[in-house]
Amino acid sequence: MSEKEKQASQVVVVTRADLPAYCPTEAMGLWNSHPRVYIPLEESPQASCPYCGTQFELKEN
Repeated sequence: MSEKEKQASQVVVVTRADLPAYCPTEAMGLWNSHPRVYIPLEESPQASCPYCGTQFELKEN
């Protein structure tokens, strides 16, 4: 599995306190980063990064 496929299968769970969510996250390595994009979770509890496909999920609790 390539590194891009590993990232695409990754799910990042965030809470309202973590908003605004963005990708790449601080946990991702600089060598494979892309421009920072904000992930819109205010209207839908799930969204993905348009660059790497990382899934973001808003947990309400």
